[in-house]
Amino acid sequence: MSVSWWIWAVLMLAIAAMLAVDLFLHRDNHVVGFREAAAWSGIWVAAGLLFGAVLWAWQGGDVAGTYYAGYLIEKALSIDNVFVFALIFTYFAVPAAFQHKVLFWGVLGALAFRLVFIFVGAELLETFFWTAYVFGAFLVWTGYKMAFRHDQQTPPDRNPVVRLVRRVVPTDPAFHGDRFFARVDGRRVATLLFVVLIAVEATDLIFAIDSVAAILAVTTSTFIVWTANAFAVLGLRSLYFCLAGLLRRFVHLHYGLAVLLAFAGVKLILSETPVGKLPIPVTLGMIAVTIAVSIGWSLHSTTPDTEARDADVGSSPGTAR
Repeated sequence: MSVSWWIWAVLMLAIAAMLAVDLFLHRDNHVVGFREAAAWSGIWVAAGLLFGAVLWAWQGGDVAGTYYAGYLIEKALSIDNVFVFALIFTYFAVPAAFQHKVLFWGVLGALAFRLVFIFVGAELLETFFWTAYVFGAFLVWTGYKMAFRHDQQTPPDRNPVVRLVRRVVPTDPAFHGDRFFARVDGRRVATLLFVVLIAVEATDLIFAIDSVAAILAVTTSTFIVWTANAFAVLGLRSLYFCLAGLLRRFVHLHYGLAVLLAFAGVKLILSETPVGKLPIPVTLGMIAVTIAVSIGWSLHSTTPDTEARDADVGSSPGTAR
C-alpha cells in the first residue's frame, strides 16, 4: 500500500494535535481518576476504530481488516505494558499526580522508537525473505518466555539503560515536584522522576520490538503498521489508569498474550512457505478469541476480594514484584 507524503504529514499533525490537547488538559498534574481515564480510553478507542472506518472507505475491507488486526494485537500487548508500568511506579514510589506526565512523555518516546523499528523491519522483510524466519522464531521464543517465565522480572533500577543513565547523568535520588531536572547545591541534576521516565522508555523499547514484529506478521505496509501502533499506543496512558486497580485479577492474561505472539511468529514463518499468508478473518478471529478467553479465565479464577487481599500482602514502594 503506497501512501503519499502529505497523508503521512496530515496524520502526524492530527496525532500531534491530539497529544497537545491531552497535555493541555493535564497541565495541572492532577490525579487521574477512573471516570476520567475511562472517558479518555473511550475517546482513544473511538479514534482508532474511526480511522479503521476511514481506511475501509478509502482502501477497502481487506486493508481495514489488516489495520484492525494490527490494532488489536498492539492493544492486547499494551496490557502487559500496564503491568510493568505499575511495577515501576510502585518500585520508585511515584506520586499519583506525576504518573500521567511520565506516561505522556513515555508515549512520545514509544511512538518514535516504533517508527524506526517499523521502517527497518519492513525493509528487512521486503529485502531478505529469510528475515521472516528470524522474526517468526523470535516471536515464538518471546511467547514461550511470556508463558513460562513471566514472573522473572528485572528490578527497574537494575535495567542496563537506567544504570547507564545514572552513571552518565548526575542524578539526585529524590523527587522535585514534577520536574525531570532540578538545581541542587548549584548543580543541575536529573531528578528521580527522570530516572522513572528512562525506566519506562527502556521497558517500552523491549515491548516495541515484540509488538512491531507481531504486526509485521500481519502486513509489511509501513503505513498500516504505524497507524495500528500509534492509535493503540495513544490510549496507553488512559488504559493504565483504567486497569491499574484490576491488574491483580488478570492472572492468566499473559498466557493469552503468549499465544498471540507465538501465533504471529508462526504466521510470519508460514508467509514464506507454500501456505502463504493466513486470511485476515482468521487472524482477527484468533486475536479476539484469545484475548476474550484469557481475560474471562482470569476473572473467573479470581474475585474482587483477591485484589484487596493481594494489595495488603503485596509489594510495598521500593520493592519489586
